[in-house]
Amino acid sequence: MRKAPSDFFNHVYAIVAQIPHGCVLTYGQIAAMAGNPRAARIVGYAMNSAPDDRDLPCHRVVNRIGEMAPGLIFGGADRQRAMLEAEGVTFKPDGCIDLDKHLWWPKK
Repeated sequence: MRKAPSDFFNHVYAIVAQIPHGCVLTYGQIAAMAGNPRAARIVGYAMNSAPDDRDLPCHRVVNRIGEMAPGLIFGGADRQRAMLEAEGVTFKPDGCIDLDKHLWWPKK
C-alpha cells in the first residue's frame, strides 16, 4: 500500500496539473513555486510517486537544461520525448528541449 502524499507533494501535483500542453517546467521551478526552492530533487521523488489516478502530465517536467528523465521512468528512453513532440515541443540538436520556446512561466 502506497503512503499518502505529503502536503509538499500535493502542492507539487497541483502545480504540475496546470502545465499547459506544449510547455514544460523544471524540477527547480516547481520546487520554488511550491515554496522550497532547494527541493528540486524532492520534486523528482514526487513525480516518481505521482498517483496514477491524478492523470498528471509528468512528462512535462524536465531538468534545468531540458533533458529527459532516465529511460526507465516513462517506459523507454524515447517515450518522454515522443510524448512531448506529439504536443509540439521542439528539441535542440543536443537533444535537449528548446527551453526558450517551451518553458512555462505561470502568471502570478
